[in-house]
Amino acid sequence: MRIEDYALIGDLQTAALVGRNGSVDWLCLPRFDSAACFTALLGEPTHGRWLIGPVDPVTRISRRYRDGTLILETDLETADGAVRLIDFMPPREPGARPQLTRIVQGLRGRVRLQVELVVRFEYGSVVPWVQRVPDGVVAQAGPDALHLATSVPLHGHELTTVGEFELGAGGTERFMLTWFPPYEPPGLVEDAYSALARTERWWLDWSGRCGYTGAYADEVLRSLIVLKALTDRQTGAVVAAPTTSLPEDLGGERNWDYRYTWLRDSVLALNALLAGGYTGEARAFADCIFRATAGHPEQMQIMYGIAGERRLAEYELDHLPGYEGSRPVRVGNAAAGQFQLDVYGEVLGVAAVVAGHVGRYPDRQWRQQRKLLDYLDGVWQQPDDGMWESRGPRRHYTQSKLMAWVAFDRAVAMANRFGLDGPVEKWAATRDAIRAEILDRAWDPRRETFTQYYGSTALDAGALMIPLVGLLPGGDPRVTSTIDVVRAELGRDGLLSRYSTDDTDDGLAGTEGQFLACSFWLVDALAWNGRRDEARELFERLLGLANDVGLFAEEYDVRHGRQVGNFPQAFTHLALINAARVLSPDQPHPFEQAPPAPRSS
Repeated sequence: MRIEDYALIGDLQTAALVGRNGSVDWLCLPRFDSAACFTALLGEPTHGRWLIGPVDPVTRISRRYRDGTLILETDLETADGAVRLIDFMPPREPGARPQLTRIVQGLRGRVRLQVELVVRFEYGSVVPWVQRVPDGVVAQAGPDALHLATSVPLHGHELTTVGEFELGAGGTERFMLTWFPPYEPPGLVEDAYSALARTERWWLDWSGRCGYTGAYADEVLRSLIVLKALTDRQTGAVVAAPTTSLPEDLGGERNWDYRYTWLRDSVLALNALLAGGYTGEARAFADCIFRATAGHPEQMQIMYGIAGERRLAEYELDHLPGYEGSRPVRVGNAAAGQFQLDVYGEVLGVAAVVAGHVGRYPDRQWRQQRKLLDYLDGVWQQPDDGMWESRGPRRHYTQSKLMAWVAFDRAVAMANRFGLDGPVEKWAATRDAIRAEILDRAWDPRRETFTQYYGSTALDAGALMIPLVGLLPGGDPRVTSTIDVVRAELGRDGLLSRYSTDDTDDGLAGTEGQFLACSFWLVDALAWNGRRDEARELFERLLGLANDVGLFAEEYDVRHGRQVGNFPQAFTHLALINAARVLSPDQPHPFEQAPPAPRSS
């Protein structure tokens, strides 16, 4: 199946991908970053999946989320009738075990259905021991065990658990799959309809508190739900995506593990949550970042594990063929050890946004920020690996310097607003020095554009952030010309690439799709540049690239007309929310700071 043929369900501590055909092809238990027990997404059905669907050919498929929830409904029709498959994971309370619940309802006629449960722990490599129990089956191996509770008769066939049943109109069957440690008993299983009612109440209560009143409210709410689904309920961390190794280049090697929390997503994540009125989630995320980055400033990383883990060693799973042959399949992410200046600006951006909303800034966190600023003051002139985690040589990346400017700019603003201690005049001087250097060394006067790094002719969509964070006002002629040059040279069928893989040595072979978040940044930049009609036209075209249930991957490959990259991608949905805010006249600036008045250069 295509990447966009999947839909997301989750319990706020892990997530599953369900295909249009009724197959759960990806599920990691018990956490987002645990080893997968269903890994068909990156291989074959023999690598693990859970299929429930008609035996006879399907003539029509339609699906949707119940309004305001993450409960998925898929209608499957055959020549003899139709059934509805309801898939969800009840939000997990502290100490509770993860449960994936599936309910099949007969809609009309009579339909024969099949169940195929292929459990393969450790990313499809470990075949478990399976035994029957009074209410279903139990599969276990090593540290993992699954209990499938159902009244449908099941039996083993060629290392697969299978069964068949028939449903007429009004009939129903229920399936509850629960993970548990194999050294403990399976425990009680919540009734499927009780779990459904509880899950629906929970999501409706959460989405009912959404305070966003601007344009494109339905799309914004769906993106907020995705963001919530990717937020760990215990730690507050937001994972970039629930998947690993979905390719940026079909058949290529640009395959990465995104089941961690990136600091660069922080400002967008917090602003998106706050746009919806979800202050509690924003505070939890800010606390998560504070915990993860505590310690010596030079030890701060660009990403962390869900609980703040620092060791995210990268390795390859050679037994998996990869999505459509895209190899290698990677677990872990070596970019965690890169040096990227922009993370300091993102951490200070988080601080400024949260402080602006709650009206204060905690002393302990301010002391931490001062240490980060002291460290940044000594390293901002060094080259780094850049926000796109290039595996090529270090450069003086423009976007990295821009976010270093943000760090000092926001520190000055917070100190002045809240009366916080610190060398404000020194920070202001550093801020102005960084700004002057960017305007001098990152600007190409011949082409009239900001470039990817100092002295380069290569372009980078990250330059569109210049008006968004306030380095220059949106109507500045340099912003106008940069928008036009970036669109002309990085645009493909109207969508933007992050950079040109021909012009930039990123240490990898092949190319990649068009980066959807960058295209949403273009919407923002056009709107701030006064070209709101162009911005709205592009925004609505981007909305049309979502799949049938409103989900976006990281990129869109215009060559193949398909979504590519890890899915669903938090960064894309965050950028969508912020772009919708920019297009809504009654909404505040997404970065909580209007672009400043023009300064002399």
